[in-house]
Amino acid sequence: MISFFTLGSFEVHAQPKECPVLSELKQTSIKDRKEVIEELNTLIPKTYGIGIDDFPDIYTKWNVVTAKPFLKTVGNKEEEDYFGMAKTFCGKEIAEKSWLVRLDFPKAPGANLAQGQIFLAKSKEKGWFVWFQYH
Repeated sequence: MISFFTLGSFEVHAQPKECPVLSELKQTSIKDRKEVIEELNTLIPKTYGIGIDDFPDIYTKWNVVTAKPFLKTVGNKEEEDYFGMAKTFCGKEIAEKSWLVRLDFPKAPGANLAQGQIFLAKSKEKGWFVWFQYH
């Protein structure tokens, strides 16, 4: 996976493989937070797996740092930047129906592997899904 980095004034961002289809997304709100947290038990293993070669169980434990609709990130500079990414990647309407989940993986060696950010949305037919894994 390509992470964000700066080379002089040239920035590179990872991109989602495909954007969600707006007409297939269900409207959600902060009231759905408990449901999102519960769904992470399925979504995180699907998204991250359990580990990597040298750290086979690195992603088996996690703490939720943030779980909120992107609209609720406005005013928090660090989180609002992810909202900007989501809008750039897939458009304002998709971003406004999506969530930011920031994770901490306590078994990870070092900050780079210990932090995760995923963008979620809820399909009318299939439920919650990750449409982008930033880190």
